[in-house]
Formats: sequence, C-alpha cells, structure tokens
Amino acid sequence: MTSRNPSIEIKVSSGRTLKTSPVFETYWRFAAMRQELFMRRVAGDRPPWTTDPVLANHRFTNAYRASDRVSQYLIKNVIYAGLSSVEEVFFRVMLFKFFNRIDTWERLETLAGPLEWRSFEIDRYSRVLDTMMSDGDRVYSAAYIMPSPGFGHARKHRNHLQLLAHMMASGAPKKVAKSKSLAEVFQIIRSYQSLGDFLAFQFTIDTNYSEITDFSEMDFVVAGPGARDGIRKCFTDPAGLTEAEIIRVVAERADHEFSRLGIKFPNLWGRKLQLIDCQNLFCEVDKYARVAHPEIQGTSGRTRIKQRFVPNCRCVPQWYPPKWGLKLPAETGSARAKSNRKPIQSNLQFGTF
Repeated sequence: MTSRNPSIEIKVSSGRTLKTSPVFETYWRFAAMRQELFMRRVAGDRPPWTTDPVLANHRFTNAYRASDRVSQYLIKNVIYAGLSSVEEVFFRVMLFKFFNRIDTWERLETLAGPLEWRSFEIDRYSRVLDTMMSDGDRVYSAAYIMPSPGFGHARKHRNHLQLLAHMMASGAPKKVAKSKSLAEVFQIIRSYQSLGDFLAFQFTIDTNYSEITDFSEMDFVVAGPGARDGIRKCFTDPAGLTEAEIIRVVAERADHEFSRLGIKFPNLWGRKLQLIDCQNLFCEVDKYARVAHPEIQGTSGRTRIKQRFVPNCRCVPQWYPPKWGLKLPAETGSARAKSNRKPIQSNLQFGTF
C-alpha cells in the first residue's frame, strides 16, 4: 500500500524543525478511532464499534492508559480498596505491578489472606505462586518482561517478593510520598535493582493514580521501546530532540492536530491526552503501521500484529482516580446507555481480511 498522508514540518521552541512521515497523521486518526471504539463500547453499543479494518481485527490498548482493563482493576480493586496508609497503598501497588495479572492478585487474595504489608510473609505468598505454577497457570502478565532481581532464589516470583520486602524495609513508600516531582518518584523506584527505565516509569504512573502523590501526568515521561519505534515511524527527522521531548511536543499540540485534520476527538470526559497516553499511543501506532504503512519500517523488524481483537459485549463501568474529578455519565457501562455518535471513518484502504 502506498501512503497517501502528507508530511508536514513542525517548528519547535528551540528553533529546530521536526519533519514527519505519513504515519504522523495516522497517529492522530488512530488515537481518535481507538478512543471512539472505547466510548461506544462503554456506552453499551453493540459491535461493530469501528469501520477501520485494522482496529476491527487486531487488539490495541486504549488511547488513555488508565482506561485499560488492568489499569482499571488496579485503580478500583487494588489502590482504592483496603487500608489507606501510605505504606499499605504502596505495598499493594508494587505487589500487583510485579505480576500485573488480575488472576495472580485474586489467587493471592483468596489463598494468602488480606494482602497487607503488616501481615506480609514471603513464604506464605510464595507458596501460593508455587501452586499456581504447579497447576500450569501463569503468574506474570505477558504485557512486558519482568527481569528477575538478584536475590538468589530459584524462582523469579520469590525474588520479586524479596524485592518488595526490601523496598518496604528501606522506606520507599515514605520517600515517594515526600517526593517533589514525578521525576523524583521515578528516580526512587528506578534505584531498586531490576527496575529499569521502562518499568520504573510505569510503576511511577501507577503510584500516582493513588493519593500517595498528586503530580500532573504532563510533568514527566519516559519512552518505552515500542514508543521509540513508533516515534521513528512518525518522524523522518527528529531534529535532535530526545524521545521524551518529542512526546511532549506531540501532547502539547494534540488539539491543534485534531483540528487541522478535522477530527473531533472524544476525550476522556474532559481529560486531555497526557504524556503517558501519547507515549502509549506511539507504541500502538508502531503496531498499527505494520499493517497500515508496511513500507515504513521501524527498528524492531516486526511486520505483523500478533494479538487478534475479539469483541466482548459485557458492560465495562469505568472507575478513575477520584482526584481527577471526571464527571462520568451515570449510566456508563450500562447496556441501556446507547451512543448516538457515528464511528469515526477510516481514510485508509485495505484488502479483504
């Protein structure tokens, strides 16, 4: 397929000029179509939720990170459930995120008792995870790779439980609570072994969903590997800017780009795209472009999208950090809450799927 999207030049405050590829326009169209799909599903509409063949056939995360299923579970069932002290909330966030899998959390909750720092025992938790493995169940999510901390245990999950105990004993919760910026939270979490830039940033955002910290998601960003590949596909000349600087440029001009392209972006009940969301969107457009723009190569060499999309019509009530002050419709997630909007039309032409 030949790309039809025009390239543009973006002047940045440093006087430099970013030069875009056709994927840059696709970035904004993808963001709008993916968010429209989400909003239609939340409203209780029946599928199909999109006219775009790539979105209809492949699985992508939401435009807003906090809207994804695992993030929603974390916010509602982990962060804002249970004891509310800084230590207990931080403990729950880290325990959940080390495995990032709802089934693992619920198995621990069922078999290890209340998941609380005050009663935490590595042996007791580890036995539950040992049993899961013996039963042939996954302990870790496949969303991203979790390197094993070097505590010398034979099984990775026991090393992560040891790391959690070390973080708690070294005062990480209070250090995070006293932080002056999102970047400082990142540096604290990054200081612990096996937690590289990508994981530390993800954990920083997850912690910031809680009441432990309250920093703007426009304060700081770290580009993950997928986002870096998406950025390379969107820009033919990055003008010497870092990936984090490019993500900020993109986030700050979102309204301009949607307006330029004539797209009415259905934001998150008044919340604009934040740095973390734009970072994620670069990762997702990297995947989308494998089909929509196969002639534009990234550095990963990947040419296919592995996960297929299977429509699920169950209700999806949303729950976001109360401090965001989002005003969700009363019937969000109800089958009765029908949407009157029409799907955003794809401007891309594909063969038969």
